[in-house]
Amino acid sequence: MQLVLSTHLFVRHRLTTVWLERVWDAGFSAVEIFCARQHVDYRDRAQINELGHWFRDSPLKMHSLHAPMYTDDCWGRSGPQAVIDITEPVKGKRIGMVDEIKRALDMADSVPFSYLIQHLGVSGQEFDERRMDAGFSSLEEIRVFAKQRGVEVLLENTPNELSSAERLNRFLAETHLNLNYCFDIGHAHMGRGIEDQFERMRDRIRSTHLHDNDGKDDAHLFPGKGTIDWGKAMELIGSRRDQCPLLLELKEPMGMKNPIGEAKRVADELAGRL
Repeated sequence: MQLVLSTHLFVRHRLTTVWLERVWDAGFSAVEIFCARQHVDYRDRAQINELGHWFRDSPLKMHSLHAPMYTDDCWGRSGPQAVIDITEPVKGKRIGMVDEIKRALDMADSVPFSYLIQHLGVSGQEFDERRMDAGFSSLEEIRVFAKQRGVEVLLENTPNELSSAERLNRFLAETHLNLNYCFDIGHAHMGRGIEDQFERMRDRIRSTHLHDNDGKDDAHLFPGKGTIDWGKAMELIGSRRDQCPLLLELKEPMGMKNPIGEAKRVADELAGRL
């Protein structure tokens, strides 16, 4: 099973080829780049071209791109206008947000990747039919733009009332959007349970986000540092081993000397449970 690391682990740092070399040296075969502008500024052609040149000559592959969640470079702290929400009901605002995701997708012209990981709504959002309609309009446009660049859009289950496994399945059934999923195990643990959510999503799972938590806070802990039963979890994921990689999406612990090396150790341990 392919072992992939999300650059979310070092998202507080600007992404350079030095970080990518460390990921390859640790033994990962691919990365998911987390699109935060303080980390990867998809508007900065110099940074994107540098990454593109490096990937062309490197055995490390880019598996996926996590769509941007904010337009600023400080996690949305510049104000609510910086939040990217493709379910925004006001059309004029929504168009601007979709355009921001398109700017990130343009990275595929320099650095080819297979998947765009997309949230439907933001954390904690309540259910609203108007937002589901807005999400459909956004995803129609994003999907076409992505396909032209050889990229498939994957919807991620997120901790809100729009994108639980049940809501996502209903959304796809009603809109006839033929999209697949990124199964986020930490988010499932915070909701109706890992097994329940996995079984509802299993046929469409094409990628994963593996991280731990206490069932309440989206802490992106290293596996084993929260309350997820990883033995049972890996049995589930192993049943779909041909569909998806083991992709770690972790937060850098304060004081850890070699987080990339530790992530690889954990990835090997999880793979050994399959």
